Amino acid sequence: MSFSRLEAKAKSYLLSEKIASLKDAYDFALEAHQGQVRLSGEPYLEHPLEVALILAELQLDAGSLMAALLHDVPENCDIPLAEIEASFSPEISKLVDGVTKLGKLSWQGGTRSAAARERQAVNLRKMLVAMAEDLRVVFIKLADRLHNMRTLDALSPEKQRRIAGETLEIYAPLAHRLGIWELKWQLEDLSFRYLEPKEYRKIAKLVDARRAERESFLSRVTQTLQAELDQAVIKVEVSGRPKHIYSIRQKMEKYDAVGKDFDDIHDLFALRVLVSSVPDCYGALGVIHSLWRPLPEEFDDFIANPKSNGYQSLHTTVMFQGTTPLEVQIRTHQMHHVDEYGVAAHWRYKEGEEREIHFEERIAWLRQLIEWHREFTGAEEFLESVKTDIFIDQVFVYTPQGEIKDLPKGSTPLDFAYRIHTELGHRCIGAKVKGRLVTLTYELKNGDVVEIMQSKAAKAPSRDWLNPHLGYIKTSHAKEKIRQWFRKQERAENIERGRELLEREMRRLGRKLIERGEMAKLFKYENADDFLAALGCGEITIHQVALKLAAQEEQPRVVTEYRPPKQPTSAVKVLGTADMLTQLARCCHPVPGDKIIGYVTRSRGVTVHRQDCYNVLHEDEPERLVPVAWGATDSTYPVNIRVEAWDRVGLIRDITTLVAEEKVNIAAISSVDSDDRIASGTFNFYIILEMRSLAQLSRLLVRIERVRGVISVARTDSEVVLKTNPSA
Repeated sequence: MSFSRLEAKAKSYLLSEKIASLKDAYDFALEAHQGQVRLSGEPYLEHPLEVALILAELQLDAGSLMAALLHDVPENCDIPLAEIEASFSPEISKLVDGVTKLGKLSWQGGTRSAAARERQAVNLRKMLVAMAEDLRVVFIKLADRLHNMRTLDALSPEKQRRIAGETLEIYAPLAHRLGIWELKWQLEDLSFRYLEPKEYRKIAKLVDARRAERESFLSRVTQTLQAELDQAVIKVEVSGRPKHIYSIRQKMEKYDAVGKDFDDIHDLFALRVLVSSVPDCYGALGVIHSLWRPLPEEFDDFIANPKSNGYQSLHTTVMFQGTTPLEVQIRTHQMHHVDEYGVAAHWRYKEGEEREIHFEERIAWLRQLIEWHREFTGAEEFLESVKTDIFIDQVFVYTPQGEIKDLPKGSTPLDFAYRIHTELGHRCIGAKVKGRLVTLTYELKNGDVVEIMQSKAAKAPSRDWLNPHLGYIKTSHAKEKIRQWFRKQERAENIERGRELLEREMRRLGRKLIERGEMAKLFKYENADDFLAALGCGEITIHQVALKLAAQEEQPRVVTEYRPPKQPTSAVKVLGTADMLTQLARCCHPVPGDKIIGYVTRSRGVTVHRQDCYNVLHEDEPERLVPVAWGATDSTYPVNIRVEAWDRVGLIRDITTLVAEEKVNIAAISSVDSDDRIASGTFNFYIILEMRSLAQLSRLLVRIERVRGVISVARTDSEVVLKTNPSA
């Protein structure tokens, strides 16, 4: 590849003197990379040249293109930044330095260990700082990652999956948050292709098979709409925007949850209407709604209420000829440019003062986010904050005074209250949306008018608000404010509260406490009291603790009359051995998330036990124990739980309904008669649940415990003894 393609693209929007500077940067990089080749065998210069071309497609300024050409020179050619600064300018040198530093960030092992999470938190902080100093550094890095994804075939499958995973987890959401649609969809599709190649090819074939049908449909729709808008004397440009493969996959997952399949997806493309002015947007909307019946719940006005990344458009869904849902997007040509290029569009129009002010408004979320993140000290809190406040879609809601607030999708009235003021969050006792009372777990929707009801007297926040399973809050900002409140409380009170939480969770999961000092070390606290205080004030959650437990209270084994009808295939790997038969032990029923160990039997392969299983702890032949690990699986695993409750009408119905809502299957249920059931008013019953993981079990037990009448719920090794009809 020569400089000519980049030159031709850049000439369409850059001045001639800028093209000359760009050629100087190209010549400098050409000489520096002389003789170097990539793993694919092509000259190394192809990479920086392609990165610069991607940025030229976004119409970025000359400084960005020059830095893109030079971004690998210091790292790969041992040329100091001082030489780049002397040859070009401090601005170019600073951009190259920023990209070089971002290139050293590693996202591997995001959740595998505390050390890995700490590294990831540090790296995300560095990226945020780089974004705040000069967003162009991140644009170059995104383009660099896109070209690497395009040429991933030269790497080993393991590296392909790792880089694709990083891209889908970090870079694609970042492109989305910056509003750069053109980069976002390509990063998502390429990541999907390497992470799930079979599913990618399957969807691609399904889309291709219906291409002719869709093109014919689009042609009819476009002609009809164009004729109507011409009659209304509105100058428009009508086109179809096909959905990309990864977005179709996400749509299919939503449809699958309600029993639909690919053939039920009608909006594989959106109709895009481009007009000259904002009034024409609303005029075109009127024509479309008079032509086809609109679906009332499928309209969004992002012109009056732009998204936080600057996106503006009218979205509506209509019924074409009364049978087919059709999504229509209406916007001006300028809005379309911003949609494609996001905040990167700023550099094309930087000279205008009005646009400079508009740009500062559009990245105000980033400044605010960096201010909030100074409050976060731990890696867990910071990573949680980034994933909710940066990488999640936003909803736009109003205060009673008409002030608009943007929050992450899924936010609740409590999140809204803490966004307004910390004290309002602490005092919150209820909320109204559009004048109607709602629960504090209500998920806010675009256009909601939210009124917070507060206590007149000082009020403490509830620790339940920090429980992720109960759904009270979504934003890291609100969680951190609540944690800060509890940190200020008496240390002794937090320690006692932490002890209570820990003991209750261990009873619920049927596990025995390990030494508290050892538990503290797992979470990197100096002593047990510091650990319990952190647990009591919400700095760490009981759910995090549950996943780190290694021991369980020994319980007597019970002779059983029930066995699950089918033992699920175990996705367990025997370390150091391939294709060895494994099966789950029935004495302890391990589930993904439990620490496990294998026992080599004489004729049935390896039986997989929990490490704290009674039989493992008392094994006479320890040499038959082998290391094993969980692999990827969609299987379910039987888990026995015991529920103690007050006897009342409808109790079993309420619990089974809740379990069904969690999409968990009940394999068996039975009650155990006792002489004092009538006298005490309480009884015990057992349920076998088919669970996917320990995390899912922990979440479900929390919800069952909150059912009216339930005294306690806990995991048990005792299997259900079916003496009666399951509905008894």
